Amino acid sequence: MDTSALTFRGATEADVGPLVGLIESAYRGDASRAGWTTEADILGGQRTDPEGVAAVVRGADSRMTVVERDGELIACCQLERRGGHAYFGMFAVRPGLQGGGLGKAVLAEAERFAAAEWAAREMHMTVITAREELIAWYERRGYARTGRTTPFPYGDERFGLPRRPDLAFELLVKPLVWSLEPHAV
Repeated sequence: MDTSALTFRGATEADVGPLVGLIESAYRGDASRAGWTTEADILGGQRTDPEGVAAVVRGADSRMTVVERDGELIACCQLERRGGHAYFGMFAVRPGLQGGGLGKAVLAEAERFAAAEWAAREMHMTVITAREELIAWYERRGYARTGRTTPFPYGDERFGLPRRPDLAFELLVKPLVWSLEPHAV
């Protein structure tokens, strides 16, 4: 993946609809099966909604990052400033582009932004424990499993329709040590 052709920017209200579509396509339904991040076998229903994405776009301590190539939306992620750390979520890469290094570039830029712009010392995220392949991908990028879990919000359809009774989220953490030198992605 040629990362020099990527543009990273903060999302605007006009991006909400396309962002919801991208996030849904990366995790739910048959379209998500074109990539390796699908949750279609463990969750049905929605992954997010316009209200949830708009809240991140509008939030004073949050940023929804849009990743474009040649003006086309191809990836995104959410960052929230939470004291001395940043929270990473709503990470999506267009399914047909997964596996080519784009996700690594987006994650690296999110870490750079959180450290340089917010002075975050750690990046936190929660991942469904059943997603072993995804957790292993994050571990290869320096994230550590904490063993701290929270239950999946069964009964709250905003988070999807569980297809298994054993879902939970685990907190993954990575220390952020970043040079203040300019970084090109």
